Amino acid sequence: MKKLSLRARVLTGTVAVAALGAGTFGAVSANASAPAAAPAAAVKADTHNRNLQQSTHLTVAAATKAAQATLDAAKKENQRVSVAVVDRNGNTIVTLRGDGAGPQSPESAVKKAFTAVSWNAPTSELVKRLEQAPNLKDIPGTLFLGGGAPVQVKGAPVAGIGVAGAPSGDLDEKFAQAGVAALAR
Repeated sequence: MKKLSLRARVLTGTVAVAALGAGTFGAVSANASAPAAAPAAAVKADTHNRNLQQSTHLTVAAATKAAQATLDAAKKENQRVSVAVVDRNGNTIVTLRGDGAGPQSPESAVKKAFTAVSWNAPTSELVKRLEQAPNLKDIPGTLFLGGGAPVQVKGAPVAGIGVAGAPSGDLDEKFAQAGVAALAR
């Protein structure tokens, strides 16, 4: 029997170690992809935990429906706007930039929606509050101009709709309200 050279022995050993490592990695990966079943008692305990809170969120379909209704209302009045719908936490669900809307309008729409949901009030009302508390406008991510409307369930905010691009905040807010109304249908 012929003796293998040092180079052949190193190469053969490397291939063997690689094959063993690949098999171990595959077994670990397969095991990690299957989540462990939680004991039923632990799951039951969590459902009664007073530290948990349930919240209501719009679906993407509902947010898109509201946004499209908003754009349709603006189009009927020949206005070129952008609309944004944010969730209760201010995270954007959907943003639509209408045909011909200005380049600044999508960002402004998001900020108006965020402002409306944060204070659970139309942004036109919040503009009035600036007289008593002018520093409100300094809060990052907010925009105190008419055009934002909260979406409420049982009086609590679950989303905000913001519109930007019309010649006045009153028009922007009118279109935002059309989006809120579309959710009630």
